[in-house]
Amino acid sequence: MTTAGRVAQIWIYPVKSLGGTARDRVRLAPTGPEGDRTSAVVDAATGEVLRGRHAPGLAALAPTGDPAADERAVAQALGREVRVRPVDGGSGADAAAVHLVSRQAVERAAGGDVPEGCSADDPRANVLLDMPDDDERGWVGRTVRIGEAELAITRTPKHCLGVYAEVRRPGEIAIGDVVLLQPRP
Repeated sequence: MTTAGRVAQIWIYPVKSLGGTARDRVRLAPTGPEGDRTSAVVDAATGEVLRGRHAPGLAALAPTGDPAADERAVAQALGREVRVRPVDGGSGADAAAVHLVSRQAVERAAGGDVPEGCSADDPRANVLLDMPDDDERGWVGRTVRIGEAELAITRTPKHCLGVYAEVRRPGEIAIGDVVLLQPRP
């Protein structure tokens, strides 16, 4: 395996669609980072799970860890009654267990270097990598090791920033950990 970069930041999003919480380290379980997207905001009247694309103000709200306080803050921001409920299966991640993106991809996007059909919006990634000599979009189909964990890179997101991964071997990762990339077959 070759060194591709280092972990610069780790984020979890305890309540799906709300703001993130920075961590120095996190355990990657088969469902993703422990504590990530374990609850969701639900419209109290309809039971519908509210997502950031339908209620853009959600991402600006920081979860408190107290579901009742989070419900009050979201209800005030959206002007309607909501509930914060645990998600089925332990994770409300939509596409993959882990989302990785490089600082360089975010900087390229901020500078306008975004592939056609893609978005430069905040990717809400779990792991921000510092990779001065690589581009994670070429990792699809490969394996990476970070800390104690091993990840299978499965695809690029629809918004095109970063890559999605499944956890092959659970383990703890931390800021500063080296990212090791499996060579091309």
